[in-house]
Amino acid sequence: MENFEPVIVAYCCHYCAYTAADMAGSMRLRYPANVKIIRVPCTGKVDAIHIMKALEKGADGVYVAGCLEGDCHFKNGNTRAARRLAYVKKLLDDIGIGGERVEMFLMSAGMGERFAQTASDFTEKIRTLGPNPVKAALGEAKRAVG
Repeated sequence: MENFEPVIVAYCCHYCAYTAADMAGSMRLRYPANVKIIRVPCTGKVDAIHIMKALEKGADGVYVAGCLEGDCHFKNGNTRAARRLAYVKKLLDDIGIGGERVEMFLMSAGMGERFAQTASDFTEKIRTLGPNPVKAALGEAKRAVG
């Protein structure tokens, strides 16, 4: 497991987190290349099915990054997303995958350093958790059928 390089999916709000990621790049800050950023209009548009599908398709961890509390461009999209994530975390715990594989982070557009640090910290956290158990189960099922 030493060579395990986790696949991370980051759903980033167009106005804040995605802009923070862009700023991190402009500042030439390093963060892991395994973080795959998906820009969304608002974190409130990220549904539970999006997170579950990312995990089903092989992501080892998923995070949603949006505007700071009270600064959502769509008023309360980030609070809706936080409630959804709490539901998904509980669901993942209940089915044995582990809710710690999913997180939500809040940041403003000017927080390029925070974006890079968050991406690095989350990747490290997932690296210590190990591979997504769904990925292993799907691999075993394919070997059994094939």
